[in-house]
Amino acid sequence: MIKSLAQEWLAQKLMTTDDGLVVGVSGGADSMAMLHVLLTANRTLDWNLKLHVAHLDHGLRGEESRADAAFVQAVADGLDLPCTVEAEDVRALAESQGIGLEDASRRARYSFVHRVCLNTGIGKVAVAHHADDNAETILHRVLRGTGLRGLAGIPYSRELAGGSSIRLVRPLLSWTRAQILEYLADEGIAYREDRTNADNVHTRNRIRNVLIPELERDFNPQVRDALLRLGEQADWLVEFLGETVQRTFESLIISRTDQVLTLNAEALARKSRIVQTELIRLAYVSFRLSEQDLGFANLVAALELVADPNSGKQIMLPKGMIVEKRYGQITFSLPSDEPRESIAEEIAIHVPGRTILPVRRIAIECAIRSVGPTEIACLRQSPGTMEECVDCDAVRLPLVVRARRSGERFFPLGAPGSKKLSDFLTDQKVTPAERKRVAVLCDHLGPIWVIGYRIDDRVKLTELTRRVLHLRATPLEP
Repeated sequence: MIKSLAQEWLAQKLMTTDDGLVVGVSGGADSMAMLHVLLTANRTLDWNLKLHVAHLDHGLRGEESRADAAFVQAVADGLDLPCTVEAEDVRALAESQGIGLEDASRRARYSFVHRVCLNTGIGKVAVAHHADDNAETILHRVLRGTGLRGLAGIPYSRELAGGSSIRLVRPLLSWTRAQILEYLADEGIAYREDRTNADNVHTRNRIRNVLIPELERDFNPQVRDALLRLGEQADWLVEFLGETVQRTFESLIISRTDQVLTLNAEALARKSRIVQTELIRLAYVSFRLSEQDLGFANLVAALELVADPNSGKQIMLPKGMIVEKRYGQITFSLPSDEPRESIAEEIAIHVPGRTILPVRRIAIECAIRSVGPTEIACLRQSPGTMEECVDCDAVRLPLVVRARRSGERFFPLGAPGSKKLSDFLTDQKVTPAERKRVAVLCDHLGPIWVIGYRIDDRVKLTELTRRVLHLRATPLEP
């Protein structure tokens, strides 16, 4: 059974046989099964997974929460695995951000595992969603009124955050809850029970504990399988649409800034309605807005605007986005009256720490860690366009972010010599409008990272590097 599951991980490209994984362990049945399955792959299949256990105490169940944390720490110690345990007042976080407890818990968990990844240099996070979770998610979305993408259910893998090279993987997504419990019983593995799972106050628990059992009893004993088959077919279609629509979207762009996107409305109107819908959704989320806010009525209103032959009409989408059709063009724009700092202003960057840049709708995160000679070769491969690793001892603090300056030069990594920033951006095919908004991270000596494009050669990693400064730019949540 473990061999078959491991083959699935390789087929789905969730991990390689010697990957590093931050393993999210709550102490419950699902995460304990996942942890031991990964360890079994090492033991019986000659894999060499490097596991780091991570547990966040949400502080919602008092002594029970603290006992869960102690249990996970003891399990990790007993297995001789490195472990990070932290606590956060999720209730206070929900109140301060004006969001629900479930949403606050999710945000806290993902922020926590992201920190663990940065501190350990591990690029993947494993979480224990399973097939029953997937079926419940699909049904929940149907009840709320989902679109095609919502029917696709939970993916095996995704980016932990937009633009990040850190991946979230789900090794047990093909297993049912019954298979997990059977595995735990057969192996004699202990786990913690969360009494809130039996509380039917939350919608998700009512779906799991009441609605699905009733559907199985009165309508279809195989309702979970039916939901999963629906999700799988929706996923195939979404994948096909995604590849087609992305290419089309790029061809429709007339101009783009951080607040305004203009598309060719006439070309857009010639597409099928399903493609039009996906293009509008893509335009919306390209501003780092959540597609969950975009309802079917919003999409229909946008479709009607595209089809309307008249010019000068506009509609409003969630988060204040204005969509206007004028002279063969359709423009998506964000509110322009929100307070913003000057583009040219220098913003001091916390090292280590997180610094918010509202004007560019990003946050800069910096983490320092020690490395050995064997890690350098791997780290030299650029983590991603919005992440870089540089030699910490080659950086001359303090760090600031600012706009580029007239005539400014830097030494792009991999280039034969220095180059004007303006010429470099031209070579990268950055439009004049976008160049004005490019963010440059500088130390005391000048630019070290043209964010999203290239680092300076003087801060690159070498065989002599012993401290790495991990830089990451993440979009601000709407």
